[in-house]
Amino acid sequence: MSIITLTSDYGLKDHFVGSLKGKILSEYPEATIIDISHDIDPFNTVEASYIISAAYASFPKGTVHLIGVDIELNKENKHIVMQWNDHYFIAADNGILSMLSRKIVPQKIVNINIHDRLHAEATDLDVFTKVACHIAKGGLLNVIGKEIKTIKQVTDLHATVVNDGDMLKGYVVYIDHFGNVVTNISKKQFLEVAKGRPYEIVLKTKNIKTILPNYSAIAISNKYEIKNYEGEKLALFNEAGFLEIAIFRSNPSKVGSANSLLGLNYRDVITIKFV
Repeated sequence: MSIITLTSDYGLKDHFVGSLKGKILSEYPEATIIDISHDIDPFNTVEASYIISAAYASFPKGTVHLIGVDIELNKENKHIVMQWNDHYFIAADNGILSMLSRKIVPQKIVNINIHDRLHAEATDLDVFTKVACHIAKGGLLNVIGKEIKTIKQVTDLHATVVNDGDMLKGYVVYIDHFGNVVTNISKKQFLEVAKGRPYEIVLKTKNIKTILPNYSAIAISNKYEIKNYEGEKLALFNEAGFLEIAIFRSNPSKVGSANSLLGLNYRDVITIKFV
């Protein structure tokens, strides 16, 4: 089974997603196509980077991930394929793959160079489709690109250690369907910096002093039902391994969420102080 996943900012109103699937099936009818998300904020490479890093591990080794966000070819935006942790990622070299490459060194990266082999009216999606199907069929990367050693990094939103190790500063990189706020502070980085020290997550409202193992762990007393804790704020490391701030069982469309109630938005700074 050859799996090709799709992540894009195309939405579902227009024809783009359906057309992309049609192109893939015309090239490789045996392909299994899986949608990860088509609701990435337009041209938001940081959000796309988080989504793909959170989702890829759910798929078998050898899966091809086509990422259609900010893919127009120009002198600053090349097309690349990265073989990483036995998966293949097709994207523009615009920082989208940098969150992955900070975790594990890529096995191979190639700069796609087949553009002049396609018909004159070929689009960027045609190029990505051709490459995705080539890899899904077992084709070699050297056939569709020249090997390179580095890719662009997202330099302005790195989680960093500051204040001589007494503070960890990250950023909001994603707000999910529930209004939960996801940061780029990883559990691994937190544990390395914390070294067992007490800490607190600094917020505009009252700070959070405990990172919970799961949402329901907020119910710390057996005297009260879990529903009594609805509306309280909490922090945890989500299944992708990143610090998330949430409002317990809050409906964002009716009551509010961490995004609206705590005033946390994309690119806002999140600070953890160690004491």
